Amino acid sequence: MIVMKFGGSSVANAERIRHVASIIQAYKESRPIVVLSAMGDTTDHLLEAADLAVKGKVDIAKIEDLHFKTAKELDIQVPAIAELLDELKTLLTGISMLRELTKRTRDYLVSFGERMSVRMMAAYLNKLGTEARHYDAWDIGMVSDSNYMSAELLDEVWQEIPRHLNSYKNGTDKAIPIITGFIAKDKKGIITTLGRGGSDLSATMIGSALGAEEIQTWKDVDGILTADPRIVAEAHTVPEVTYEEAQELAMFGSQVLHPRSMIPCRKTGTPVRVKNSYNIKSPGSIIVEEHHSARPQVTAITTVKNVTLIDIQSSRMLGASGFLAHIFNQFLKWEISIDVIATSEVSVSLTVNGNKDLGGLLEDLGRVAEVRAKKGKAIVTIICDAGHSSSILADVFASLKNEGINVQMISQGASKVNISMLVENADADRTVKILHSALFK
Repeated sequence: MIVMKFGGSSVANAERIRHVASIIQAYKESRPIVVLSAMGDTTDHLLEAADLAVKGKVDIAKIEDLHFKTAKELDIQVPAIAELLDELKTLLTGISMLRELTKRTRDYLVSFGERMSVRMMAAYLNKLGTEARHYDAWDIGMVSDSNYMSAELLDEVWQEIPRHLNSYKNGTDKAIPIITGFIAKDKKGIITTLGRGGSDLSATMIGSALGAEEIQTWKDVDGILTADPRIVAEAHTVPEVTYEEAQELAMFGSQVLHPRSMIPCRKTGTPVRVKNSYNIKSPGSIIVEEHHSARPQVTAITTVKNVTLIDIQSSRMLGASGFLAHIFNQFLKWEISIDVIATSEVSVSLTVNGNKDLGGLLEDLGRVAEVRAKKGKAIVTIICDAGHSSSILADVFASLKNEGINVQMISQGASKVNISMLVENADADRTVKILHSALFK
């Protein structure tokens, strides 16, 4: 048994649904369970409809057109989608009357995308003669807390998922389950969404709970690459990475899996394979607990742009008990996450998302320290075996010196699988190219 996860771009229209259906059929003997996101831009269109509803106007034309047009092109009848669209209109009418959109209502609203997507795919597979059945996540035991827009799955899902899908697992039910990603229900039966990486988490949770042979996430590249191919044309596939390396890649800009989605896999050791939906014969990349072959010194290079560097210096409090605690408490207060940090006896330097409003944070920090914020920076991260950091950094600094690129900050992660450095935004892509050339000889 395997779990196959397809994102919204993979099921964006009739042509893409046909293609994904052919992939599912190609893996039929592996007894797949399929997890789907909403079709294309449906989630964005739902949120646009919500904004209009708050202003008093109900309009779902974009959503209706996409789903009715797709069903027509696939030559299928999906009355369940028409029913969901009626339910959506009713919800938006209520929002337009109240002129208010709560987090709870927003979760209910965006759930329509995934719910329509799985009904479309199941109907089309059945038309092709491949028995399939759609499930909303709660139908298979996906129960969460009530933290709307960013819910966490409860521990009981480990027992509930196998209980609900046991007949498929033991082979008595032949219909391929097509399951909504991203959504769940809380204990009161209210729809929730799982926040960032929610569909990935749905897939890894289902696969881990069922003891699947592997979890496949399908993208448009041949697995995990040594760098972004839009930056480095000669980037190549990395056959194998560990969960830890994949988490670091995701944290620092690579579109692999969201770090939180790795948690169920790490608990059970279930491997995750990143596959290319345009090249299904390619083995892609596999994510495992430990390397089965020799660990490479450098695995990949990635970058996050538009970050802000904050330098903090306090002659009054530095070295004093509680100084760092005070700094971190301010970040907690303003709900701002730190990406990279470096400290010395006289200063603390750290980076944050450049799109965040830092006014309140900087004001609070300024009461006990001298603070400077510098925008327009980029983090370049080398995912590597940091046990060889001396030789890796020797190559890094030699190559960057030759090209006149100045590193403004450097940090080696506690995980020992990454080295991050800060450069100017304008130098980010060139830095990645230079380092890729130097480290992948």
